[in-house]
Amino acid sequence: MSDRIVLRNMQFTGRHGYYEHELTTAQPFEVDVELVLNLQPAGVDDDLEKTVDYGRVYAIARQIVESTSYRLLEAIAEAISQEILTEFEVTEVGVRVRKPAVQLGGPLDHAAVEIWRRRSER
Repeated sequence: MSDRIVLRNMQFTGRHGYYEHELTTAQPFEVDVELVLNLQPAGVDDDLEKTVDYGRVYAIARQIVESTSYRLLEAIAEAISQEILTEFEVTEVGVRVRKPAVQLGGPLDHAAVEIWRRRSER
């Protein structure tokens, strides 16, 4: 299936990182979410109930980034993906988390993690 909903470059402020100062000083984080699901029923019927409400996806990402602290970008991405898979009937979810203010000793646009998770067969 190639149908996707894409939310790109959601911007939040959070306290995440390996070092203590990263957990006490807020810094910017950017999140992309891609949802794989069949969009035909929603498109044919023009019905929000047959798709995913973008606002709810945004709220999940925001809540996880802004109200919880993690040491790793991997943990942020995993938390977002698991919440989305629990909340919505999507086949697959991709989550990218970027940390633009990361300091690694030289010029760098951002550090990032990208994960893809599929709904487990039940």
